[in-house]
Amino acid sequence: MTSLKPYLIRSVYEWVTDNSLTPYLLVDAEHPGAIVPREFVEDGRIVLNARPEAVQGLSLGNEAIEFNARFGGVGKHIFVPIRAVLAIYAKENGKGMIFDPEEEITDETPPETPDTKPPGRPQLKVVK
Repeated sequence: MTSLKPYLIRSVYEWVTDNSLTPYLLVDAEHPGAIVPREFVEDGRIVLNARPEAVQGLSLGNEAIEFNARFGGVGKHIFVPIRAVLAIYAKENGKGMIFDPEEEITDETPPETPDTKPPGRPQLKVVK
């Protein structure tokens, strides 16, 4: 199964924008694969304004979030792996969702261990 996290991000993003609020993404800038403007990183994190008017070509995919934006007047391409997203929230009221950086949200069930044996034949008796 696919991860639940990108779906939660998209739903919070939609809720924030539907309410005419500003969606902010808190990102782990140290995560491998994260492409963010390093000059705006503080304590290994960066807050990105993902308001539709502030970004171009926004893609909220299952594996990554991508868009183009201007930072200090300079255009940059932003690439954020979903695993690097720490939170998505509304700037105006702080409502949104925080993700545990250590725990990936999935719907997967744990695999069967080799010690687990399938049950034997059923033991049925005829009752008269």
